[in-house]
Amino acid sequence: MSQHAVGPGQQFRPFSLEHSDVQRPLSILISLLAIALAGCQSRKTQAAGPAAMMVPVTIATASVQPVPLDIRVVGTVEPSSKVDVKSQIAGQLMSVHFTEGQDVKEGDLLFEVDPRPYREALRQAEAAIAKDQAQLAQAEATLQRDQAQAKFAQSDAARYDAMVKEGIVSKQQHEQYSTTAQTAQDTVRADQAAIESAQAALNADKAAVDNAKLNLSYCEIRAPISGRTGNLMVHAGNLVKVNDVTLVTINKISPVFVSFNVPEENLDTIRRFSAGGRRLPVQVSAREDANAKATGSLSLLDNIVDSQTGTIHLKATLDNANRMLWPGQYVNVVLTLDSGQNATVVPSEAVQAGQQGQYVYVVKPDKTVEPRIVSVGRVVEHKIVIDKGVNPGDTVVTDGQMLLFPGAHIFPVPAPPKLQTGA
Repeated sequence: MSQHAVGPGQQFRPFSLEHSDVQRPLSILISLLAIALAGCQSRKTQAAGPAAMMVPVTIATASVQPVPLDIRVVGTVEPSSKVDVKSQIAGQLMSVHFTEGQDVKEGDLLFEVDPRPYREALRQAEAAIAKDQAQLAQAEATLQRDQAQAKFAQSDAARYDAMVKEGIVSKQQHEQYSTTAQTAQDTVRADQAAIESAQAALNADKAAVDNAKLNLSYCEIRAPISGRTGNLMVHAGNLVKVNDVTLVTINKISPVFVSFNVPEENLDTIRRFSAGGRRLPVQVSAREDANAKATGSLSLLDNIVDSQTGTIHLKATLDNANRMLWPGQYVNVVLTLDSGQNATVVPSEAVQAGQQGQYVYVVKPDKTVEPRIVSVGRVVEHKIVIDKGVNPGDTVVTDGQMLLFPGAHIFPVPAPPKLQTGA
């Protein structure tokens, strides 16, 4: 050990490990060891923490139930009958006898057109009939008179015909009476023609009367069908023309039609299940309220496939007694082809999407979960068909999957109100 010279008043201090140059690396080493130890303890805590944590979830049991074979599409409601009411005569619209949106019955009075011109036309036609009847009676009387005269002239002509043969009268006299008899016959034929003409005029004027009565009846515009009225397009006081603008539209909404299209690959299946006149059931629900449902049956399978869209048009008839469906409304349509066979189903909320495909969390007897890849089928009434991956009786998680991982412990909690109502 070397010694260093010291100045006056200074104390000699040998070299030792407490020197600052040695203390600094030692403190750094100790700090690094402490950090490493803390990291190991933290990893152990993190590994043990999730296994010990209980995750609250909602569960359900996979069950077996009949799954119907159906086709689900979107359709449009149409009235079973629609009539645009127009005027069949021209004139001033005098009055309206209904309110917009009112239900009317067939034959109810809707509008009234000014009847005065048509009443006058009817009176003129009836007057023409009276004139024709008088002329016909006069022609018939004339015919009777001329027939009597012709008969008398014919008798004279026959008598003079016998007398001229005997030489009692001259040939000139005989020709005179023969001419008179012929003229009388011509007059009779003219009278008969006059009667036929008067009868034809009478028939024409009778037709004119019938037409005038028909036009007069058109002054009262009545409902051609029972249904619900729409907007009033022409108000009282306006002039209307023959078959011009629509005055009001009436839609018959009980029953109603629901029109929808299905892909053409379903055509053979639909034809097979509807063979023999079987009416396939159709269920319709409002798009804004899935619980509002109505039932009916398939009434039309169109006779042509739309080559542009690759679909075929179908139509269902529904009673719609409660007026749930409205013309023009979009609805969800379920066409049931067959009641189907039993299948394993779980609530649709249980199926999740992952990188390896769709999966569900299955609850094991020790209240831990494991994910299972599943093969799914159709969705039926908020339940989904499981073709592979889940067995009947298995318990699956329907809510709370975001906090789960393989081996996580769970404890069941009641389903939220939305799931309880099946919405």
